Amino acid sequence: MKKPWSITTTVRNPERLRNFLIVLKQLENCKWNLENQRKYQILLIKDRVYGYGKSQFYNSLSQEQIDLVDDQTKEISFEQTEEIFNVKNYKDPAMRGRQSMNPLKKFGFVVIKDKNICITSLGKLFLRDDFDLGEIFFRSFMKWQVPNLDSNDYKLKDGYDIKPFIGVLHLIQKVNEKSEKLEEKAKGISKEEFSLFCPTLVNYKDIDSYAEKIIALRGNLKGKTKQEQRVILDRYKKVFAKEFLGTSNIIEIQKLLKNLKDYGDNAIRYFRLTRYVYIRGGGFYIDLEPRRSIEIRNLIRFDNAQSKTFSSKEDYLDYISDISEPKLPWENKEKLTEISMKLLEDIKLYEKEIAVTQKTFLDYKKLSEDELKSFIDDLRNYRRKLQDKQNHQKSQEIEQIKKYIEELENIFNFDDRSILLEKLLSLGLNALNDALRIKPNYPVGDDNEPTFTAPANTPDIECFYKNYNAICEVTMLTGRNQWYNEGQPVMRHLRNFENKYQDKKAYCLFVAPKLHRDTINTFWIAIKYEYEGQKQKIIPLSIKVFVELLKILVEIKKNGKFLSHDELFNLYDKILETSKNLSDPNEWIKNIPNTITSWRRSLYF
Repeated sequence: MKKPWSITTTVRNPERLRNFLIVLKQLENCKWNLENQRKYQILLIKDRVYGYGKSQFYNSLSQEQIDLVDDQTKEISFEQTEEIFNVKNYKDPAMRGRQSMNPLKKFGFVVIKDKNICITSLGKLFLRDDFDLGEIFFRSFMKWQVPNLDSNDYKLKDGYDIKPFIGVLHLIQKVNEKSEKLEEKAKGISKEEFSLFCPTLVNYKDIDSYAEKIIALRGNLKGKTKQEQRVILDRYKKVFAKEFLGTSNIIEIQKLLKNLKDYGDNAIRYFRLTRYVYIRGGGFYIDLEPRRSIEIRNLIRFDNAQSKTFSSKEDYLDYISDISEPKLPWENKEKLTEISMKLLEDIKLYEKEIAVTQKTFLDYKKLSEDELKSFIDDLRNYRRKLQDKQNHQKSQEIEQIKKYIEELENIFNFDDRSILLEKLLSLGLNALNDALRIKPNYPVGDDNEPTFTAPANTPDIECFYKNYNAICEVTMLTGRNQWYNEGQPVMRHLRNFENKYQDKKAYCLFVAPKLHRDTINTFWIAIKYEYEGQKQKIIPLSIKVFVELLKILVEIKKNGKFLSHDELFNLYDKILETSKNLSDPNEWIKNIPNTITSWRRSLYF
């Protein structure tokens, strides 16, 4: 029976994939035998990359083991971890390690050559501290194909013949072209269309017919009520699934349609990281990134999405291992010059919109091919700074602040709420006052929209002011895992930030839907006593309380006043000061709204 392609549903977080790779490095060049497959899974648990959560199995551990797993400050020895792993009593314990390895192999970060574990050049790039998440996954998806000689999941004889990522770019392009011929707006494909048609596009020869199907389906839905559209769409999905699977089995059809939603959502999440697709239409449509139009146009001409053939598995593994392959169709002086020209035009528009002095650049026509590549990177970084400045200017408008408030109050209604929370906090901090720079550390597309949350080894947001500095850490976690994931890392990020910028006092704003008692207690120790020998300035706020700050800001602006950063940090100091007179951290947190109310009265607006 036919099956769709899937990126991975077991590891939805690309940052977690990197952690899997970091652990695997301990076994680099070792034999990938049953012993090391089992050992790899144990090491994942030991380094707390793979956890059991609050499952039934978790409850079968001894209290001593539970306490050890729960206490993130304690190291777990290999022997202790092995005992924890053995509680599960797996029939095939090595299989767990093989399953954990599979996504790393699929993405081309690891290959097994001569039965040894080899981290590829792409994998080594991912392990670097300065890794570029977008570049990593673009390079990976350029090569990912079904079928391939390192997997038996798909076979050419069964009709599988495609590079899924390249195929999706082709499909979106075809749909846009057909829409324009019908004199309709080219808008990419909807999330629902993506989930149905993209994972089931398993042969490059079907790209045009799939584009026709999407256009025909849109025609059937046009002019109908929402209820009528839902009936038509549900009926269409069942017929489509029946034809794809080649079966009338209702259970199989329902299973496929359920899986396609997960596969589609996950593929969008990962493909978005490449910066070659972007989200438009209020988050409902996936389109080709117009700021990469030169690259996409040449990529589509260069690669028809057909899977590449290899004479042997060894040749395939050599290809996957070589980061220089394939050479990108725009990696020549002519195309790189064209990209540079387009970027410079884009930059001039931003400079004009935000009224900044035009920056003078090198004469790109005199640059070599390698110099042009670096020049393009510099241009994109500078454009992001201009986009950040534009965000700051827009954030000063009352209507924009009201929009941030509304989205924060309804944060649980959004799909990618963790990413959205980081974005909204960044915009909210821009709105509050006269910051020199608010620097979110999440990766972005060329539209400056976040593609994922900030990496684990950096603060979520860095804030620079004339008289102070700060970081902001955010999370959507509310249970005890909030403490697991945020307690020590937040204090460590703040200490590193304090050491890096020693010329000014440094603070940390921590924002979550609600604050878990263990998180509060951890921060309380650092605030009242010490972390690594010195006290820290951490201000934990719920999203609701942060929203109150934005509402006060709206009041201030309506009265024609301005909130300076000195006044905001005066509030932070007042919140910290109240901790000195209290012995209970929970009472301190409860008292923060009262402190804000008192501070508001002192502003005299």
